[in-house]
Order: sequence, then structure tokens, then C-alpha cells
Amino acid sequence: MSQGEVRAKLREARKRRGIMPPKDSSLKRMYTEWEQGRVLPTEWRDELCEVFQLPPAALGVVEVAPPPVVPDLSTLEVMRIDHELVDMLEEQTDHYRLMDRRVGAAIIPQTVAHVNHMQDVLRNALPGPHFDNAAVALAEGAALAGWQALDAGDITKAWNLHDVAKTAARQSNDIAALAHVTAQQAYALLDAGRPTDAVELVQYANTAENAKRVPPRLRAWLSAAEAEFLAAAGENDRSRMLLDYALDVLPSGDSDPELPYLMLNRTHLARWRGHCLARLGADEAVDQLTAALDGDQALSSRRAAASLHVDLALALRQRGDGPGSRVHAQQASELAGRTGSTRQRARIAGLMSS
Repeated sequence: MSQGEVRAKLREARKRRGIMPPKDSSLKRMYTEWEQGRVLPTEWRDELCEVFQLPPAALGVVEVAPPPVVPDLSTLEVMRIDHELVDMLEEQTDHYRLMDRRVGAAIIPQTVAHVNHMQDVLRNALPGPHFDNAAVALAEGAALAGWQALDAGDITKAWNLHDVAKTAARQSNDIAALAHVTAQQAYALLDAGRPTDAVELVQYANTAENAKRVPPRLRAWLSAAEAEFLAAAGENDRSRMLLDYALDVLPSGDSDPELPYLMLNRTHLARWRGHCLARLGADEAVDQLTAALDGDQALSSRRAAASLHVDLALALRQRGDGPGSRVHAQQASELAGRTGSTRQRARIAGLMSS
């Protein structure tokens, strides 16, 4: 057949399929491209097979995968992790943690880049005595980045970063780190409007076996987190019981050397309790939150201060104090604006529209 005859048969084959064929001049240009091998005629494969009565492979219209690339192991960069490197990674995470308390979501790109770098380090690292500590450092950094993403309103990114944190915590065999990042991931479910699922996830992290193996300060944090999710689900009694338990087991001081990622003291816990009571609509929430507002350490984080003012606005509105509620909502809005907290702004918007 001449090229013209082939084009005519291709146009007829396409019409039989109920598809309007292009003009012959257009098809002629396409056919030339096919013949010269510049374009693969994948969209015309069925018509070509019909006209030539041959399978696709015989016509050369099947994409052949390129041969696998054999890695050049001479250029493979592997490394050994030492104590100094772990210290440097932890110090950088701590730097971003302190910056987060001051400027909030503005440093997300830097924190995520730090997480990506730590992933590369572990991916190219040889086994050794400091590998587990580096994995814990990655878990802490990824959980921080995930919390920042949640504050910025990106729930999917927050969930995925916490998955990175959980994988690293499992690599480290650190029960405390795994329990913490798993429970913190549940906040993504809470913000997605799924408090019952959040309760299930935090209970998985806070199993009876784990509760015996993690430090008391983390045990208090896990109990308070579960109490918050239960409060969001409307379970009053169980939430209050866990808040009381958290207060009972919380040790003195603000933090522990083995838990550098966790700061929790009685002032923080009082704020947390007030938050839960405000969710439950309890009248005593105002007193709890006001007491927490007077605590110096409650305002060490602008995000925490914004959250506290939102809780007070909610509690005062439930008490019938509209003017007082508006004052705290305005203060919360200003603080949320300074830190770029989409999460707190969403809470404020929900409060003002209710």
C-alpha cells in the first residue's frame, strides 16, 4: 500500500470507532513523524493493527522499558554516625523548636529541610552504636515539622510527617518516642473532625504495656492528650478521670533529659485541663483557664497563648459573658496572626460564627 492508501484506511478505521478523524493533511504530517521515529503512534495503535493486520509489537508501537540502570557503587556515599553528629542534629532540632515557639509556621520550610537531611543521613548510614539515637533525632524533628504543618492547616502533610516520625521511632526501638509521635499524630484526626478515631489512635499509643515503660512525664502527657480527644467526643467522665490521673503522675519540674521534645509542668497541665473543660462546656473552665493565663510559663509559646485565649473566649461565651468572650477572641486573633496559625484562626472563626 502507498502511504496515501494507508492514511485512507486509518481514517475509515477511526470512523468505524465513532471517532472523527483529522484532516488528511494533518494525518500526513503525523504519519511522517511516525515513520521517522520521532513520535510513537500510541493513540492510533488499534487502527494501525487493524490496517496492517499485525500485533502492536510487530509494528513497533509498544513502548519498551529501558534497560535497568546498574548503580555505580564506587560513587555510593555511605557514612558512619558518631556521637558528635547526633548532638548536632538534636541541637538543630532544638533550635527549630525554640524558633517555633516564637514565630510559629514561618519556619516550616527550614524544619522540613532539616527532616529531609536527617532522612538522607539515616538512609546512607552504616549500622553502629549511634544509629538508634540518630533515628530518635529524626523522629523528634519529623514530629515537630508535623505539628507545624498542622498549625498551618495542612492536615495531610502533618499526617505524613508523623508517619516519617513513627517509622524512625520504630527503627530506634525507643518506646517513649514511638508512643509520643503516634499520639501526636492523632491531632490530625481531631482537626479533620474525627475525634473518635483520634481516641482510638492515642489509646493504641498509650497501651497498658507502654504506660509501664515510658517516663512519668510522658505518661501524664499521653493521658492528657487522650482526655482532650475524649472531651472532643463528649465523654465527660472518662476525660476528667484521665486529667486527674495526669496530674497525679506528673513529676515536678518542666522537662526530663530523656524527653527533650516534651515540656509539661503543672501550669501547662492546668491550661490543658481548662481546654478540655471548655470543650465539655463545664462552668469551671473559666477559673481553670484564668489561673493558667496568670502562669508565666503558659505564655512561653505564642501559639499556646493564642490557644488559651480561644479557650477562654469559648468558656466565657458558654457562661453568657459575650463582651469578655470577644476580648479574648480578639487577643487570640492577634496572636494567631503573628504566628501564622491557621489552626487557631479556624477555631476563632468557628467560635465567632456559632
